[in-house]
Amino acid sequence: MCAAVAATLGHGSELVRQYQIACFLHDLGRAGLDRRLFGKIWSWAKERGVPTRPREWRAIYPETVYGRETEAFLQRYRKDLEADGIAMTPWAKEQVEMRLGYSRRLARRLRLVRPAIRQMGVTWAPWMQQVMLYYYYPEKLASAKPWVKQLAEILVACEQFEAYSNQRRGRDYYVRKKETLVDAFAYLEKLQQEGILSGAVMGALRRLTAQGEFDSIIEKARGRALTRGERQSLRAMETKNGG
Repeated sequence: MCAAVAATLGHGSELVRQYQIACFLHDLGRAGLDRRLFGKIWSWAKERGVPTRPREWRAIYPETVYGRETEAFLQRYRKDLEADGIAMTPWAKEQVEMRLGYSRRLARRLRLVRPAIRQMGVTWAPWMQQVMLYYYYPEKLASAKPWVKQLAEILVACEQFEAYSNQRRGRDYYVRKKETLVDAFAYLEKLQQEGILSGAVMGALRRLTAQGEFDSIIEKARGRALTRGERQSLRAMETKNGG
């Protein structure tokens, strides 16, 4: 999805190839994720309105020292979690770090795998890490070049579009019982209003969605075929909201 949107917006093939590598590795900071435990912690948080991303945490708890969101979460909610049967073992703390301390964990994982990446013939560039961090840390790209920020926006838009279509992910840690295209685009529009996504990226995503480029990806995420009504909604996507 990211490669298709990037190419549509005019990024060259060699850059798109390198960008795809960053996209493939964007969840590297969650290596070793315990799906059951991770889901349990973050479903618990979501049900109680507890912020689950660094920028959202800092908005509610601005007194938190930058980069210490994991520690602040544990200090504030550890007793409540344990009272509800979620023991905050060192491994459970790692699951918290995978969201609220993602920048630190990604940096550690990259240091470990960089030699292997180099042996594969991959040239790692600093902008690739910036792109991977944008969703949780948009402030880190405040002075980035426009093309880097656009690639970061594309990754956020495509990942969230897929996440809102993904049945297993929805059950595991979004406390969601049904996937709808309306919810997916409503969230992307919210990100656009917050300045995380641009009109150019949203427009390209809508156009490709309307053209059927992502039908098979959505079906795979849903674990079933699209209904006739869903296909009709997708085909009309470009005309919605002035697309």
